[in-house]
Amino acid sequence: MAGAIDLGQNHGFNSAQTNSRALLLAIMVCFGGFVFGLDAALVSGTKTYVMQDLGTDAIGYGYAVSAPGLGVVFALLVTGHICDRLGRRRTLLIIGWLYLLSAIFAVLSQSLWQLVAARFLGGLAFASLSVSSMYVGEIAPPAKRGLLVAVNQLNIVFGLFAAYLANYFIHGWVEQGASWVSAIGMDRYTWQWMLGVQIPPSILWIIFLIRIPESPRWLMLRGRRAEAESVMARLMPADEAGAAIADIETTVAADRAQSGEHDAGTLHHLRRMISPTIVRATIIGLVIAAVQPTTGINAIMFYAPYVIEQVGVGVDASFLVPVVNGVFSIVATTAALFFIDRIGRRTILLGGLGVAAISLIACSYSFASATYRLSPASIAALPSTIDRDALAPMAGRAFDGDVAFKDELNRALGKQVAQANEAELLKAGTNINSWLVLASIAAFVAAFQFSIGPIMWVILSEIFPTAVRGVAIPACALLTSVLNYGVQQFFPWQLVNLGAASVFGFYAACVCVGLAVLWKMLPETKGRSIEDIAAELAGRKETQ
Repeated sequence: MAGAIDLGQNHGFNSAQTNSRALLLAIMVCFGGFVFGLDAALVSGTKTYVMQDLGTDAIGYGYAVSAPGLGVVFALLVTGHICDRLGRRRTLLIIGWLYLLSAIFAVLSQSLWQLVAARFLGGLAFASLSVSSMYVGEIAPPAKRGLLVAVNQLNIVFGLFAAYLANYFIHGWVEQGASWVSAIGMDRYTWQWMLGVQIPPSILWIIFLIRIPESPRWLMLRGRRAEAESVMARLMPADEAGAAIADIETTVAADRAQSGEHDAGTLHHLRRMISPTIVRATIIGLVIAAVQPTTGINAIMFYAPYVIEQVGVGVDASFLVPVVNGVFSIVATTAALFFIDRIGRRTILLGGLGVAAISLIACSYSFASATYRLSPASIAALPSTIDRDALAPMAGRAFDGDVAFKDELNRALGKQVAQANEAELLKAGTNINSWLVLASIAAFVAAFQFSIGPIMWVILSEIFPTAVRGVAIPACALLTSVLNYGVQQFFPWQLVNLGAASVFGFYAACVCVGLAVLWKMLPETKGRSIEDIAAELAGRKETQ
């Protein structure tokens, strides 16, 4: 890697021809992010319907939401090996089929554990985020790598938005009780219709993946130079393709010489990640991978209506607010695409984490300051399906926290009834600065989608040298997935037992710790080749 040529500066990688071809491939590959967004967020609208149809409570519903987080943990244990053995393209095709089968099996589920198993299968496909970022990072010119890798995040937020919008309309149609809704069974199979929205996009993504070429960097790692040259020739003018291949060949040869092996295994590459020349990149990658999930973003996005219910705005608003936040996500991610190769990764990441920390602290403060009280009038206004006489002893009693209030509701109505009607009960009894909470959640979502959401995958695609990328990126993604699973699985339990103030306070603390570490260690990687970045992180080059 020493003496590697900066492709972005010396070989004209900014040509319109290069950019258009690379952008087309990035869009096709990163459409998997749209499918991921659907898979992740469609389940957020099914809470009430799943709890009623499958006879479970909020904790059981949490198993269904978090199952993909566990599935991707298992997938990422082997993703690096599969990527290096089968190639990036074949791995992505396997992932595409997993998404499709998962959606079909989820719709056909007849019990909670069948639904959990179907979503676990979909979680195996969540490795698409790391593999897509790896692929795009390997075909993108340095000057446009940030933009092209961040396309993945834009597709994710479009998928999230589409999921919230689909849930909002399906819920609204069911509530209106139109005849056509009954004719197609949407009123009887509401949550199945919600989850089935994912099936057509999954089919479309498989079609896209059939059309993409293999990564030229992987082809060079496997000694298939002629095929790599052919792919490069399709991505850029012929004279530039040759220079790019030469640079990759130099990097691969240097990495092999350093490792002492022609085809080192996964454990060898993992050991290399803590070698003196790569350890700084490893620390940065692991810290970013840990901070992203512990911001609590997946709790807020995957349980969106459930989170909004805690503010006491009611059922309809709990479906509408995530749609609005989805718009903020799209605007913020689009802005990130525009600025990521202008302002730079470091500035955007640190600034976004700062805003996220302030927003989470504001949420925690708002819930800590809230009071809960059911008045006789608010009890009388509750739906007739709730036993209002059972709530009469609570009239006029004030509760300082949401945990105590919910515990009393569980005792009065029974746990299953209280949780099934939680939105209306919180609406009747919550006294909180709801606008501050909703504005803070919107600011947090926007800050995340502008910064660490897209930036994490960009930085992971840049900081590791070619020889260990197939293992290092999935390893960081594995850490993210383990923590994501913990956040998703335990969020309902935390909310029930610790309260919203403690949950948001914990997320804020995690963001602050990550911000301090990254402020100290993260260099700027904007517009630089993978070889140049690796050289600096290895201590062989002064910071530019």
